[in-house]
Amino acid sequence: MSLVRPCWWEKKSLSMKKIRFGVMVSVMVVLVAFCQLNAMALPFTELSEKDTARNYVSKVWISDQGDGTFTNPVLYADYSDPDVIRVGNDYFMTVSSFNCTPGLPILHSNDLVNWQIVNYALDKQIPEEVFAVPQHSKGVWAPTIRYHEDMYYIYWGDPDFGVYMVKTDDPYGKWSEPVLVLEGKGIIDPSPLWDGDQAYLVHAWAGSRAGVNSLLTIRKMNWEGTMVLDEGKHVFDGHEKHHTVEGPKLYKKDGHYYIFAPAGGVEQGWQLVLRSENIYGPYEEKIVMEQGSTDINGPHQGAWVDTQKGESWFVHFQDQSVYGRVLHLNRIKWSEDWPLMGKDLDGNGIGEPLKKYIKPDVGESYSMATPQESDDFENGSPGLQWQWYANPSVKWSAQIPGTDYLRLFAMSKKYLPNLWDQPNLLMQKLPAPDFSASTKVKLGIEWDTPGKTAGLIMMGQSYAYVGITYKDGDYYVRQVTCTDAIDGNPERVVEEFKLSSNEVYLKMEVSAPLATCYYSYSEDGENYKPIGEAFEAKKDLWISAKMGLFCVSESDVRMGSYADFDWFRVAGLEKE
Repeated sequence: MSLVRPCWWEKKSLSMKKIRFGVMVSVMVVLVAFCQLNAMALPFTELSEKDTARNYVSKVWISDQGDGTFTNPVLYADYSDPDVIRVGNDYFMTVSSFNCTPGLPILHSNDLVNWQIVNYALDKQIPEEVFAVPQHSKGVWAPTIRYHEDMYYIYWGDPDFGVYMVKTDDPYGKWSEPVLVLEGKGIIDPSPLWDGDQAYLVHAWAGSRAGVNSLLTIRKMNWEGTMVLDEGKHVFDGHEKHHTVEGPKLYKKDGHYYIFAPAGGVEQGWQLVLRSENIYGPYEEKIVMEQGSTDINGPHQGAWVDTQKGESWFVHFQDQSVYGRVLHLNRIKWSEDWPLMGKDLDGNGIGEPLKKYIKPDVGESYSMATPQESDDFENGSPGLQWQWYANPSVKWSAQIPGTDYLRLFAMSKKYLPNLWDQPNLLMQKLPAPDFSASTKVKLGIEWDTPGKTAGLIMMGQSYAYVGITYKDGDYYVRQVTCTDAIDGNPERVVEEFKLSSNEVYLKMEVSAPLATCYYSYSEDGENYKPIGEAFEAKKDLWISAKMGLFCVSESDVRMGSYADFDWFRVAGLEKE
């Protein structure tokens, strides 16, 4: 999609033939210049993300093997509860974003293997005042994306407020404001289906809010998809054999209604498929994928999608603890109107996930691409890989056009005991089992005020960072840890050294299987010195640990000061 707006003279070529040639040329020159200026006035991030993001290839995790095959996981990052659709030759995916904002990331692929982040569907979570502070484990749960009557729809459940919907005619552009389709607590994991002249919505229940779970319910919905019309009917009870059945996806194929639903829990569950000739049942049931003899635990919850050539594939997650729920892709083959996912390795009639496949047949080959990780902060803005821990405020960063660094302002900790509930943390997903992250930061102190800190953090229920701080008229680099920050425990300064200036290079090296972090710093960008102690990363609530940048101020000092981050780089670990 071109971001340069068409000029009116392009549509008036017939009438302009009547204008003398010299006048016509003059007019066209002026108008071309005007249109070029008009295009330049568009937000830089809108132009640059489409032009440059497509070229990004990770240095730490690539699924595409370059020989017509791919390996699982397709994305070794926390893309939980994925849903995918195909529109023409384009595949679009969205995933759970919980409390992180912007929410509902939109990823694009042409082959189901090479993905990049192209947009977000939710600028801020609502109610905005509720999500102005981190609401760990809350927010956007298990969305569904659909294409209907030339519009893209996303439905998701907020366990505390109900089912919301946003829509657009351009997935790269602006999405609508959220509409509350179904109000209520514990109503989660919605999936719509437009069938004949009636629309439906299937959903699950969160026991923590609703007092009941392991049930799937279908309700009628208006054709516009903006409100449900009845109290619904339960169509499946999983209490006996499929406890914690949730995440339903509703489809129709060859006269059968199908509900694809995970059961058995996030870490050790299986993939269930229900089938009926009537949308309200009764439904037959079949387990179609399980861990079996593989080391891929809990292969479930995701999306069925068909390629242009008629192949069926299943995009799903695998829980990898601190690394989050990583993305897998397994083939579906149909037999007697039942899908079999992966391969039945032990002959029990249930598929098991595979680690390597020939890439999906989409009619042609596409170049490698991965979600963005490193960032040069061109035009002073963070790329699409970044999310805040809460609804963002314009006061947190400068983002001035023409600058080539990210300026974060030192926001007050407001007497919080640690950073667990600090909203202005700029974070992104862990991209691989082993990697390094580094940045260059300059701390700008105003009014000679102490108590300002900026740094590179590994965030979770416990966290650690390496950062630069100012005290007693000097700058120091320090490593800080906070054990069980979720419980309100204070930070601990492990080690610190005086710096010769207010500028420092910071590095964090992360090693599997426990995402163990090792911190170092440099004053010249070449010679790095270790600092502090090894730290074992801890996941957040329902999401992975996250890495990122921050700038904060102690609560009892004068406002002001800022940190300028020149870049953020993700690379492989250096071999010893």
